[in-house]
Amino acid sequence: MLEYNKSIAPTNTAHNQEAVSLVESYPKVPLTVDCAIFGFGENSLKVLLIKSDLAQFSGKYSLLGDIVKSNEDLDAAAHRVLYERTGMKDVYLEQVQSFGKPDRHPGGRVVTTVYASLLNVKHQELSIKDHDLNWHSIDEMIGMAFDHKEILDTCLGWLRKRIQEHPLAFNLLPKKFSLRELQNVYESILNIKMDRRNFRKKFASMGYLIDAHEMETNVMHRPGKLYSFDFALYAQRKQNGVGIDF
Repeated sequence: MLEYNKSIAPTNTAHNQEAVSLVESYPKVPLTVDCAIFGFGENSLKVLLIKSDLAQFSGKYSLLGDIVKSNEDLDAAAHRVLYERTGMKDVYLEQVQSFGKPDRHPGGRVVTTVYASLLNVKHQELSIKDHDLNWHSIDEMIGMAFDHKEILDTCLGWLRKRIQEHPLAFNLLPKKFSLRELQNVYESILNIKMDRRNFRKKFASMGYLIDAHEMETNVMHRPGKLYSFDFALYAQRKQNGVGIDF
């Protein structure tokens, strides 16, 4: 039997020291995360904003953000920020893009990674409202702190693309909904007016709507038929690369 000789055993110590030395030679640039939380309510698209606490941006609003901790994963940091700022848990967040212009932060070079989400305002309660945290109409957002107007516009473009390819709209609606309600969601998020007949024809051709054989009740307009979305059929078709084609 061969005897194991410790003196010739491979060691990673030198490699580890070299790696540490290399990392220490890198420029120290703070890393942050920002969250663009879109909400649908009262037939309009909103975004969750907080008032900046920097004197330079007095009175202006910003997205929800914070520095990423040295031992923290980016995804974990985004969820932590959202929870600490709003109290909301179990919110799906998707990484959209990083922003790193040298002059984007008044304190110096800061790189931020942005996450976005879309939810129904009624489904999420804000248990924390520090720094005037609240929902704001997308149309109201003109001057914002930092480069957050640019970030918001980028995330809005992401959202409008996603809703035409994925069934995001149906997560904002009741389990049973009218085509009028569905069209309101698409018009509000895409910021366009659609022909009622063409809209209904398009969704009918996809085959995802299940007739609930019920009518709307307690509405001011003529009651419409109610439908539900066939998530099982969507999942089946998605495996073959076919989703929402709006």
